[in-house]
Amino acid sequence: MKKTMGIHHITAIVGHPQENVDFYAGVLGLRLVKQTVNFDDPETYHLYFGDEGGKPGTIITFFPWANAYQGKIGDGQVGVTSYVVPKGAMNFWEERLAKFNIPFTKMERFGERYLEFDDPHGLHLEIVEREEGEMNTWSFGEITSDVGIKGFGGATLLSTQPNKTGELLEKVMGLEFVAKEGDFARYRSTGDIGNIIDLKLTSIGRGQMGVGTVHHIAWRAVDDQDQLDWKQFVTANGYGVTPVRDRNYFNAIYFREHGEILFEIATDPPGFAHDESHDTMGEQLMLPEQYEPHRDQIERGLIPFEVRTLD
Repeated sequence: MKKTMGIHHITAIVGHPQENVDFYAGVLGLRLVKQTVNFDDPETYHLYFGDEGGKPGTIITFFPWANAYQGKIGDGQVGVTSYVVPKGAMNFWEERLAKFNIPFTKMERFGERYLEFDDPHGLHLEIVEREEGEMNTWSFGEITSDVGIKGFGGATLLSTQPNKTGELLEKVMGLEFVAKEGDFARYRSTGDIGNIIDLKLTSIGRGQMGVGTVHHIAWRAVDDQDQLDWKQFVTANGYGVTPVRDRNYFNAIYFREHGEILFEIATDPPGFAHDESHDTMGEQLMLPEQYEPHRDQIERGLIPFEVRTLD
């Protein structure tokens, strides 16, 4: 039996890159740890935000497509991305969202209090307080370590076949079933962040990929050998898994589970500081080797943006 520690990263499709950077860096206080391009579509940015070091379990990544069609959140997708903050930080976040005129609602699930809100392009997000997880040492604007986002709390999955997805989470990915509440089942992985998955047990209708939707959710593999073991294990359980793909900052394999959510398993190493220093991560456009000869052409086609303090 294999067990993933939890979420490695979540990747979503959004709109204009400046709006994306303003929200995740300027409002939420995450660090832009890498700006590169979609390795399969080098005319599109691939932007990575996380904690100061860009640790697995903190990374949300985006393909910004300005003026692209709006997607629809629904079955076959990650429905909600959850962020975890330190105990006692919720009042700060209520005030911060209000300061930027971001509507939010308060709700409870499995005995925890959540703030629910959307990003500028329609992605569903939520914030929850927990003791677990290291403090984020990154400070930006008015966001300091004592209130800053630690990383992922987890995610809510919307499945076309919830029973099949639940079986996969337990029997293949190695998460532990915690409880059912209403039309949600909760599962927990072994990590201290990115470790809580809530699976919606009723349909909200099929999703449609586009701006404001999650493209895939990636789970953690310890290293390359662990990932190969995962590949063999997932294949043996009846899923079609891609060959290993080099994403420069991790290696990746992909498969679509029976509830139609795209899963990835990504290696923790090498991380984001191997092609630029820890202190300068995210400041320059970094290209994989095969695209470096085309840098001038690629840069001309990308929309400029800047990381700016909005406080």
